Amino acid sequence: MYSIHPYSYDLIVVGAGHAGCEAAHAAARMGCRTLLLTIDLDKLAHMSCNPSIGGPAKGHLVREIDALGGLMGRVTDRTFIQIRLLNESKGPAVQAPRAQADKRLYAKVMKETLETTPNLDLRQAMIERIIPPRLLDRNGSHAPADDLTGVQPGHYAVVTHTRRVYQSRALVLTTGTFLRGRAITGEAIWGAGRAGEAPATALGEDLAALGFPLVRLKTGTPPRIDARTIDFSQTSVQHGSPTPLFFGQYYRMLGETPPEPAFTGAPASAYPEPLLNAWRPQLPCYLVHTTLAFHEIVRRNLDRAPLFSGVIEGVGPRYCPSIEDKIVRFADKERHGLFLEPEGWSTHEVYVQGCNTSLPEDVQWAMLRSIPALRHVELMRAGYAIEYDALATGEIAADMSSRRAPGLFFAGQINGTTGYEEAAAQGLMAGINAARFIQGKPSVILRRDEAYIGVLIDDLITKEIREPYRMFTSRAEHRLLLRTDNADLRLTRLAGELGLVDRERVEAVERKRAESERLLRMLRGQRVFPSAAINARLSDAGIAPLSSEMSAEDVLRRPEVRYEQLRQALDLPACDDDIANQVEIEAKYGGYLQKQQREVERLRRMESRRIPPDFDFAALRGLRNEARQTLQRFRPATVGQAARLAGINPADIAILIVALERRGKEMTVNVEPGA
Repeated sequence: MYSIHPYSYDLIVVGAGHAGCEAAHAAARMGCRTLLLTIDLDKLAHMSCNPSIGGPAKGHLVREIDALGGLMGRVTDRTFIQIRLLNESKGPAVQAPRAQADKRLYAKVMKETLETTPNLDLRQAMIERIIPPRLLDRNGSHAPADDLTGVQPGHYAVVTHTRRVYQSRALVLTTGTFLRGRAITGEAIWGAGRAGEAPATALGEDLAALGFPLVRLKTGTPPRIDARTIDFSQTSVQHGSPTPLFFGQYYRMLGETPPEPAFTGAPASAYPEPLLNAWRPQLPCYLVHTTLAFHEIVRRNLDRAPLFSGVIEGVGPRYCPSIEDKIVRFADKERHGLFLEPEGWSTHEVYVQGCNTSLPEDVQWAMLRSIPALRHVELMRAGYAIEYDALATGEIAADMSSRRAPGLFFAGQINGTTGYEEAAAQGLMAGINAARFIQGKPSVILRRDEAYIGVLIDDLITKEIREPYRMFTSRAEHRLLLRTDNADLRLTRLAGELGLVDRERVEAVERKRAESERLLRMLRGQRVFPSAAINARLSDAGIAPLSSEMSAEDVLRRPEVRYEQLRQALDLPACDDDIANQVEIEAKYGGYLQKQQREVERLRRMESRRIPPDFDFAALRGLRNEARQTLQRFRPATVGQAARLAGINPADIAILIVALERRGKEMTVNVEPGA
């Protein structure tokens, strides 16, 4: 017998990983009464793999999530135990923050944040069935989805393992690795969404029964070791940033004090060289390398490796391979780097970054102990692989909605991605667009030139995903426009329009934009002459003397010159570091920025050519069969999306454009006068 919950929600989000948390928070902020359901509330926003947030491309995603009012950045700012700016010696397009978080505190702070969010309820439950508003019967006519009385017309119903039924106008599924998940370590195989948690087997079977095509993917995690059994004298220490660095870009703009760490007291005693008296307490990470003996142990046991014995059926991420896969694929390499990363401020548990494995546990002990620094190491948890179901390519639209069921949205690993940041970005957009669906408003779709989030989602809907998808800066063709330093300038105005951030924050970002533009105009208009006095002042500021007249912007364009130096030499106005950074980038990379912007405008014309949802690709005359099948499968929304599909060539696009123009003319002719 079913137990119907007494009232309905606007939106139900199933799964409270990084995607689910962002989806639920965004929809609630936009005024939707939202319910977040998860198997275990104590594991909400759990970091089941690496306890880190950010890095190249991933840090870009986090800054964009933050600019759009999401939670990941600000929760990380409260819980990181180390933060660094990666690629600092390279150009601004690839520079990105990366933080090591206290994984337990991260989940705790996220849960507390969601619990205090208006319009949002949290419940612990395992969902076993989803019932769309209406299902097609065998004759093709519409029939009620089920005989459940009390479920309102036009609502989704979800049924829990205790037969409790919740209903809502829209539904977001963020199931992570739980759909029919199984964990594998050597010969040991058990059902799990991750270690210690049961899989969502019934829900996976239900989705398949509803007609959703599923594929099998695989990911993995390394062993965790006891810091007290590590010989740190044989490791290389990697410290965090010596200067303040946060994911949140708005603290200073709003006159706020950056968040204090959520942890207090002394760190776990085993870690040498902690930074306790700097701008923020931080713990180091420690680098070790595999050895020839390590490699020999792995090779000797490949016959017991599930990855090579046929036990593992799912496809793993190419760019984050297991250690046994790396040793086989890169047989010429004599060693691989492994980072020992503390999992929290007060725990001795250490994550062995770079050592993902599903080898038998006895092999894991032996190979780690072949490393000098780990000669006497004790494992606290063995590494394992996890296999799970995900949607096949072509099932989602650009707004994260299902192509099969209006009002149903998907986000995270169910869409074939890997990584906390990729999941959170999808969750945010799914929550936004589910809220817009409920409110009867058009979807929000970020373009590839607007955000890494736009690149991520566009790739998911235009590319065949055969392995877990991971974001890289190389995937963004306009990456100089999509820097971490300008995420707020690109996206916060939109967040304000959507109700995701308050007016004060939008105004602060607009002040930053106006002040940067004003300062840049001033530099362009100020002439600097190569007089003895000016050259002396430039030299005092560490700037090479001039040989000819130029603008102050031209002086700043020199690679080695910073705005603060120029300010001292020419008595320019003082400004915040964020504004100075924007001005420097515009001065030094202005030509490249303009070139990318021209390319964006050219491509935007293709993106503006919409393809009607009911367009019959099968009826296109002159189109190759491969192109016709691809267009039918992916059903692109714009000509630009169609052009990015694998297997579509310029001739196919030309045929499509002619057909669209012909259709447009026919529709114009058929419109009655006065209509």
